Amino acid sequence: GDGYCNIAVLPIMGEVHSYGTIYDDYGNEIVSTNMSDALTLLNQAETEPGILGVLALIDSPGGSAAAAQLISSELQKSIMPNAAYIVDSGNSAAYLVASGADTIIASPFADVGSIGVTMSYLDYSKQNTEQGIEYVSLSSGEFKDYGSPDKPLTVEERALLERDLSIWHDEFVKQVSINRNIPVEDVAKLADGSSMPGSLALEAKLVDALGDKEVARKWF
Repeated sequence: GDGYCNIAVLPIMGEVHSYGTIYDDYGNEIVSTNMSDALTLLNQAETEPGILGVLALIDSPGGSAAAAQLISSELQKSIMPNAAYIVDSGNSAAYLVASGADTIIASPFADVGSIGVTMSYLDYSKQNTEQGIEYVSLSSGEFKDYGSPDKPLTVEERALLERDLSIWHDEFVKQVSINRNIPVEDVAKLADGSSMPGSLALEAKLVDALGDKEVARKWF
């Protein structure tokens, strides 16, 4: 707080992850949201007398649901009023963060939602065979190396992954239902992994208002 601005801005930008920094293949730092840093900022805002509210500024395609859930939970527990403003993208794990705020405001041009979980990956096994590369499995258990992109996925391995996806998907739906006070059946209908423009998100009650940051300022 500087005596003029008394709202702390919590940036939720790029991929949401737990700790550290993300780099590209060339060693350049990628814009991302570190859960640990986000929680530190929220705790600092709580103890700083000059800060009276928090604005989560969101422009993210998602990331770690576990990290997002912790940030969302901290927003819910905050004693200060807090709002989420979705700029361009508030999808998947980033939407989970937003759902923990007291209110969600989105740009009319924002892309919102994408409620769901993915574990998709590239299968290089055919390419490896063509190049004469053989995958040698040395594992202490039948499923220890399942999901490796260098070998085909067996029926049993796929069943395990789909089991986990279903559990995490249902938990995601439940969290959004509780946070937004929307019947779980209604959230489940939206949770096909697709996203939607701000106007449709408003109709679906995924956001509370459309506009720019001035709308958030007036809300505070």
